[in-house]
Amino acid sequence: MSASNNKLVIAVSSRALFNLEEEHALFESQGINAYRQYQLEHLATPLTPGVAFPFIHRFLQLNKLFPSEEPFQVVVLSKNSPETSQRFFNSCRFYNLPIKSGAFTSGQTTFPYLESFDASLFLSADKASVQQAISQGFPAGWVVPSSTVSPVEEETSTPELRIAFDFDGVIIDDEAERQYQKDGLTGFTAYELEHKTKPHTPGPLHKLFTKLAKFQDLDAQRGNSNPYYHPAIRISIVTARGAPSEQRLITTLQSLGMHAAELFLLDGHSKASVLNVLKPHIFFDDQLRHLEDASHSIPCVLIPFGVTN
Repeated sequence: MSASNNKLVIAVSSRALFNLEEEHALFESQGINAYRQYQLEHLATPLTPGVAFPFIHRFLQLNKLFPSEEPFQVVVLSKNSPETSQRFFNSCRFYNLPIKSGAFTSGQTTFPYLESFDASLFLSADKASVQQAISQGFPAGWVVPSSTVSPVEEETSTPELRIAFDFDGVIIDDEAERQYQKDGLTGFTAYELEHKTKPHTPGPLHKLFTKLAKFQDLDAQRGNSNPYYHPAIRISIVTARGAPSEQRLITTLQSLGMHAAELFLLDGHSKASVLNVLKPHIFFDDQLRHLEDASHSIPCVLIPFGVTN
């Protein structure tokens, strides 16, 4: 695999990347004209970073590893009008975020343009839009609002990106979850053991996950002759599963080309406790109850997919 012909594109809404809650409240209370006027009057005022900012910032930093190809790209998909988008790009320039592409639809639905940009993920602050996107088979996630996550991080000497995923309903489909809800833990465990050599069917974020695995392998080549090599991409699976159901999980990871994931089998232990130590730049889960505690300190994204939703 070469970085030049394999780009990883992530789409983000303006409200996911920047804190636009005040502006959005103005839009809902006073309408589009008041919103437009406010944005135009504040073109020179940078927007405050939002919940998805740390992840997007670190994601784009990975291009330092491949400066000639720049395979990691971010596009904006926004319901803003072209004129009100000026503040978004001014803010990107202020924070040195090299976001150059996107769609501004003046209120029209944005997620159908995911395919146009070949995006592997759409992060949005609009929960209804995300639910609609997921229902139509698009890889989308709702950025869980948080007033306590600090979006501005300290610069470090390495561009390490840490991403944590739940497994069922995120990387894979909800087959096992449906089995759990039907027959309980005993039935779920027996079913997974019976199918331990059969990989699960891919879920909503499988494209993102497999592309990250390929770039992780590519990045590892830097360590062949470097005794001080430090991985730039760390992928973690943080799942409520416990042994022995890990056997089918590992079979599935291998089928997706992922050999360097960190695996946390919690079997009833708190996800938030592990995440607070791991400190990922973003965490994806299909159940809001697992995100409510973690979102106070970790940027969290709900994938509203499957039987739990």
